[in-house]
Amino acid sequence: MADQYDLLVIGAGPGGYVAAIRGAQLGMKVAIVEREHMAGICSNWGCIPTKALLRSAEIYGHMGHAKDYGLTAEKFGFDLDGIVKRSRAIAAQMNNGVQFLMKKNKVDIIWGEATITKPGEVKVAPSKKPIVQPQGPVPKNALGEGTYRAKNIIIATGARPRVLPGIEPDGDKIWTYFEALKPAEMPKSLVVMGSGAIGVEFASFYRSMGAEVTVIELLPQILPVEDAEISGLARKRLEKRGIKFLTEAKVAKVEKTKDGVIAHVETKDGKSQQIAGDKLISAVGVQCNIEGLGLETVGVKTERGAIVIDGYGKTNIEGIWAIGDVAGPPMLAHKAEHEAVITVEKIAGLKVHGLDKTKVPGCTYCEPQVASVGLTEAKAKEAGREIKVGRFPFVGNGKAIALGEPDGLVKTIFDAKTGELLGAHMVGAEVTELIQGFVVAMNLETTEEELIHTIFPHPTLSETMKESVLDAYGRALNI
Repeated sequence: MADQYDLLVIGAGPGGYVAAIRGAQLGMKVAIVEREHMAGICSNWGCIPTKALLRSAEIYGHMGHAKDYGLTAEKFGFDLDGIVKRSRAIAAQMNNGVQFLMKKNKVDIIWGEATITKPGEVKVAPSKKPIVQPQGPVPKNALGEGTYRAKNIIIATGARPRVLPGIEPDGDKIWTYFEALKPAEMPKSLVVMGSGAIGVEFASFYRSMGAEVTVIELLPQILPVEDAEISGLARKRLEKRGIKFLTEAKVAKVEKTKDGVIAHVETKDGKSQQIAGDKLISAVGVQCNIEGLGLETVGVKTERGAIVIDGYGKTNIEGIWAIGDVAGPPMLAHKAEHEAVITVEKIAGLKVHGLDKTKVPGCTYCEPQVASVGLTEAKAKEAGREIKVGRFPFVGNGKAIALGEPDGLVKTIFDAKTGELLGAHMVGAEVTELIQGFVVAMNLETTEEELIHTIFPHPTLSETMKESVLDAYGRALNI
C-alpha cells in the first residue's frame, strides 16, 4: 500500500524545504523528495558558499590597504585551500541545518528521483547522483524507492547552469559555478561569459584574489536587469579594480589550448578578437529542471522551459503546484521561499495574497554591492508614469566616509502624482542589507511623505536612503 500524504514536495531547495515546513506547521502530513542534497543549489553551490568566498576576498582586500586605516599589515597572503574549505564547511552546515528542520517538523525525507505518474501519485527511483550527506551516509532504513500518494504535489526542482552549444563545461578549463566555487589553484587569468549576478560576483572574487579578469556581455550594459545609471556606476568601480568588460559582444567559440582557453569574441561593430585565459566561467543564465518529472504524461503545461502557474503556484492540473526557479523568473531563493508559503497556504484554504514580482528585491554581492527593487527609471517611463527621481551619493554620508566607502549611490523613483515609491536602486557598501527598508516601504504602500517623516538613525548608511527621498522632492540636506 503506497504511503499517503497531504503534501509531497519534489526538491529540497529553499522553496521546497520552506513549503514542507509551512505544510507541517499547518497540520499536514508532509514528505519531501530529494535526489542529491538538502538545502538545494542555493546553500550547497550558490547563494551561501559564494558569499563565504566573497567575504574572504573582502577581508583580503581590506588587508591590502590597511595603511589607509592607520593599520599595518605588511606580510599577508591567502591559502586558497583554506578559503575553499571554509566555504564548503558553511555549505555543509546549511545542509545539516535543513535536515534538522525536517526532523523537527516531522517531515519525511524520501531520497531519490521523483516522477509524477498521475495526479496524486509519485514514483521515486534510486538517485543517479551521489547523495551529499555531510553528517554521514543515508541511514539504511531511510525512505527511498517506491510509490507515494499525496493529495497535493509541489514541484520545486530548481534550475541548473545553461549550456551553450560548442561551449560545454568540461570541469577543467570551462567552468560553471560548480567548479568556480572550488578551484584547486588560483588562475592567473580568467574569462567570464555573462555579466549577470553570478558572472559579476565570480569576476569580483577572482579579481580580488589577483586574477586578471575579462567579462564578456552580449547586452549593452553589465548587470542587465539593473537600472542603467546604477549599472554604469558599478561598472566604473569594477573597472577601477582592474576588471575588463566587453559589452555588446559574444563568444563565438572557445578554443582549448595546452595552457588554458582562447575565447573568440565578436563585437557589435563586426570586429573580432581573441582573449586568452587560464579558465573560462560560463555564466549565461540557468535553465529549469523540468525533465524526467512526468510533466508530459500528466499534462502539466510548460512555456519557454518553465512550468506555467497562476499567482498562487497552481498549474493547469488539479493538485499539482510549482514554485521557485522551475516556475520561471525571477530566479531567486527568496522569491522561491515566498512562493512556497503562498502556495501551501493556498492549498490549506487560507486567504493569501498572490506573488507581486515588482516587489521582489535583487542583490549582487560584488564589490561594490548592488541592490534594487521595483521599476527602473527606464521601465517607469516606458509604463507612462510621470516620475520624480532622487539621488544621494555615499560621499555625502558621514558613516560611509568613516568606513572608507565613499563611492556609492542611492536612487529612488516616485510617482509624481501620488507619491508612490515605484523603485529603489543602490550601489555601494552594504546596500544588500539596506534594500529591505525600501522593500518594506513598498509593501506597505508608503509614500514619499511618510518616508520623509521617518527618523533614520545617525550615523548610518541608511541615512542615504532618506536623503535620496528628500532629493526627489528638492529637499536634500547634506549635498
